[in-house]
Amino acid sequence: MPLDPSFVGRTYPPTEPYEVGREKIREFAAAIGDANPAYTDIDAAKALGHPDVVAPPTFPFVITYRAAAQVVNDPELGLDFTRVVHGDQKFVYTRPVRAGDRLAVTVSIDAIKSLAGNDVLTVRGEVYDEGGEHVVTSLMTLVARAADQAGE
Repeated sequence: MPLDPSFVGRTYPPTEPYEVGREKIREFAAAIGDANPAYTDIDAAKALGHPDVVAPPTFPFVITYRAAAQVVNDPELGLDFTRVVHGDQKFVYTRPVRAGDRLAVTVSIDAIKSLAGNDVLTVRGEVYDEGGEHVVTSLMTLVARAADQAGE
């Protein structure tokens, strides 16, 4: 059964703050193979005008993916996660994510459409620091494959 487009605009409660640690940034940078010294060395980051190390551009996926679970697990929406693939990911920044940030995410359903029997769902995650400053917007596209394409 296709997803109900009336869910577009539904907003979920903000997540508990996630404290961005230097070591988490270092681990993430190592995991993606990015040796930019601004991700691991405080002096290198400060030389670029940052108060502390900064996170790679895709780091917010760590917290926005967790927040998107509110959408995925919404029983009223009825998304069958066994059929879901991650279709696309975009980030629109106001400023970089920095070590020491305490970030909360508010997710909402930005779009629902049907393409060739597949449901395409766009989840928007607005990330703010504890002072209320916008940091980044995440746009995650999930594709719920049609039953005949899911091996059934």
